Amino acid sequence: MYYKNDTITIREFTPEEFSLFSTLFQNANVTRYLPYKTPEEYKEMFDKALADYKEGSFSRWGIFNAQTQDFVGMCLARVFLDNPEQIEIGYTLGENYWGKGLGTEVCKALVDYCYSLNHKKDIVAVTDLDNIGSQKVLLKSGFRRIENLVREDKELAYFILQKE
Repeated sequence: MYYKNDTITIREFTPEEFSLFSTLFQNANVTRYLPYKTPEEYKEMFDKALADYKEGSFSRWGIFNAQTQDFVGMCLARVFLDNPEQIEIGYTLGENYWGKGLGTEVCKALVDYCYSLNHKKDIVAVTDLDNIGSQKVLLKSGFRRIENLVREDKELAYFILQKE
């Protein structure tokens, strides 16, 4: 995936960017709602993203400030683990980028990307029940909240954007 506007650039990570990628997860406020908690899990996630670039359309990508090229966060699109008929999107932003509208921009870019692939699948997202900020972003981006989902004994807020 490659996306650019005046504010953000979304692109593949390069193999040399692992240390940059891992800085995102050194802030406890950023990782509070994430299932991944260890440096080993972050390395595994990064390596999988690099492998996915060679295999197909879905992966994790870096989000960068379009003007300064500063690292903002990462986003993903993948076949939904709980229902292969749906595509799941998600994003993680560095704390200093919260509340600036970037989550909404990233969410809309991911939706556009998924639809550009001509998949006839609904797009979904899940958040921690306490992650109100991300839930607001999803609602603002046209998603609607449906029943909660349980994943690994944890209840999550479940959102859907149905393709018309």
